[in-house]
Amino acid sequence: MAKEELTINVRITGVQEVKGHTGTGRMILFDGDADCENFKGKILPGGVDTQKELDGKFTLSARYILEGKDFEGKDCKIFVENNGEPGEDGQLKTVPRVLTDSEALSYLENKALFGSIEEIPGGVRIHVFSED
Repeated sequence: MAKEELTINVRITGVQEVKGHTGTGRMILFDGDADCENFKGKILPGGVDTQKELDGKFTLSARYILEGKDFEGKDCKIFVENNGEPGEDGQLKTVPRVLTDSEALSYLENKALFGSIEEIPGGVRIHVFSED
């Protein structure tokens, strides 16, 4: 059974794009916040989602740092790298990787995580799950 570990609300603040001869590259700048059972905080400046469309294949790789409080109320930071591509069903599948200075959330560094993305006004909501 899947357990939701993090829920992150991303607000897009800018987009840079290059349409090349063999594909498209784009960098999506963002900020946002997280408000879930495990963590409450904000995305620090510098969050970026790099997307490529090459030879009909779409990939993304988002990197950002969250700063806030873990479920024990302790200050912490969480680095997230979230890589994704469409699955056979066309739905975007992501594989997040987490690093954190939180002792309480350190187990996330060794968990097999997977994610989903849902559109919200002005951005997206990232759901990060683990298998129990």
